[in-house]
Amino acid sequence: MLIKHDFEVPLPVDKVWEFCQDIPQVASCLPGASLTDEVSPDHYQGNVAIRLGPVQMQFAGRANVMTRDHANKTIVVDASGADEKGRGQAALGLTARLVPTANGTRVEVEQDLQLSGAAAQYGRGMISDVSAVMLRDFATNMQVRIDAFDRGLSPDQIKAKKSAGGFSIAIQAAWMALKRVGRRFFLPYQPNQT
Repeated sequence: MLIKHDFEVPLPVDKVWEFCQDIPQVASCLPGASLTDEVSPDHYQGNVAIRLGPVQMQFAGRANVMTRDHANKTIVVDASGADEKGRGQAALGLTARLVPTANGTRVEVEQDLQLSGAAAQYGRGMISDVSAVMLRDFATNMQVRIDAFDRGLSPDQIKAKKSAGGFSIAIQAAWMALKRVGRRFFLPYQPNQT
């Protein structure tokens, strides 16, 4: 399934692009993600913990930076993993583009996500909502880290804003889904104005 999101950070595009070159720092901004090994330059192993509905899954896998287009500020990552309890697999092709704006940088993220097993039972809406919540937290954490680096702090000294835990992400995603359903149900209704 193809999922597209974008978010803005109030930082210059060159500063955001420079930060995006440090994959361990980028991974530290994503809720539930951790790198366990740098196999070789641009090839990593790690874990991602995510909650979809009542199911908490822990994926272990790999991520490879396939392309870095410095001129167009675009990075392409290929990742795949399997749930450690054997409940499913995921494969992700991710393209992120940085676009300068009047207020900073817009990050356009396109994810081609393939799920199997327990994770595949959830609909596109829930998966998209969980993705949106995670990217929102990612954007906040990225801005905190870049600001901290500008103040001269080392990665070990940075206390990124606490990201939402698995349950909190699930609740926020459920709330987004309820609002979406509410809009579909109530917006078509127009009372008679006569």
